[in-house]
Amino acid sequence: MAFAPMGPEASFFEVLDRHRESLLAALRRGGQEPPSGGSRVASRFEDSVGLQMVSHCTTRKIKSDSPKSVKKFALILKILSMIYKLVQSNTYATKRDIYYTDSQLFGNQTVVDNIINDISCMLKVSRRSLHILSTSKGLIAGNLRYIEEDGTKVNCTCGATAVAVPSNIQGIRNLVTDAKFVLIVEKDATFQRLLDDNFCNKLSPCIMITGKGVPDLNTRLLVKKLWDTFHVPVFTLVDADPHGIEIMCIYKYGSMSMSFEAHHLTVPAIRWLGLLPSDLKRLNVPKDSLIPLTNRDQMKLDSILRRPYVTSQPFWRKEMEIMADSKMKAEIQALTFLSSDYLSRVYLPNKLKFGGWI
Repeated sequence: MAFAPMGPEASFFEVLDRHRESLLAALRRGGQEPPSGGSRVASRFEDSVGLQMVSHCTTRKIKSDSPKSVKKFALILKILSMIYKLVQSNTYATKRDIYYTDSQLFGNQTVVDNIINDISCMLKVSRRSLHILSTSKGLIAGNLRYIEEDGTKVNCTCGATAVAVPSNIQGIRNLVTDAKFVLIVEKDATFQRLLDDNFCNKLSPCIMITGKGVPDLNTRLLVKKLWDTFHVPVFTLVDADPHGIEIMCIYKYGSMSMSFEAHHLTVPAIRWLGLLPSDLKRLNVPKDSLIPLTNRDQMKLDSILRRPYVTSQPFWRKEMEIMADSKMKAEIQALTFLSSDYLSRVYLPNKLKFGGWI
């Protein structure tokens, strides 16, 4: 046993336990198992994996004798030489470290990021295999303990502060938890509010994670590792707006830019817990707490509705159509009109107890 549960009675988790059994049954049927490898060069959608690479597509060639690509070719060779030295010496560097080795040559950080992604894709290996680490910005709290690669013991037991997501997810070991579920929180402000409300202890045992907006690579890797290790339900809590839905899709289905690592990053078993657009009407959230969709919001929403994975999510489509029809969006903080602690005291417990996810 890792921890003694301190929260609700066992009956509270009956619906969650049934949901977990359905997820495990899907795994046994092969519904969540990624297919075997192969060359991956362009993106396609597969329900059990998310957005992943395929091989039958055109490729981009970088030539040393072409004026248009000679600089890009030289930069790729430079970074490849740096990667070679890192691997040979068994040391690691961040993308930021590489950029600052010659910031004038690279021009900006995006150039380095894109080249590293291209090299990973070309060699069909993860960035970690190239000995390049990403800087973590995410936080984790709750019923979880693990040991980092250097032997440091980490206890994430929920308190006033959270633990930073480690920069080497592949290196952590001996993960121990009694958690009944994992809750991914879109925004740091909401995550901190739940910490202040002692949510983890009130609904113990659980694990909370935030990527502070669009998640970094390590936060996504950690969510994937928790799913692969424990197979407990994973839920998202995001704003009822196109940006929040986009972030949820990155965790669940991945992104085009990182589709060559989809098998290591995506968790298609993730469910949308809130804030649902339909919740706004159900809870009688006043109109002055809502925000009109901007033109950019509408374009983003239309883009998501056209994506192939929405076809396999009719309940998601219905929620997004509610948002499109109302032309309104809402932040999670809109629930504070009911009470300052409504989110942690009423909304989330009821959703988890009665299966209010899609």
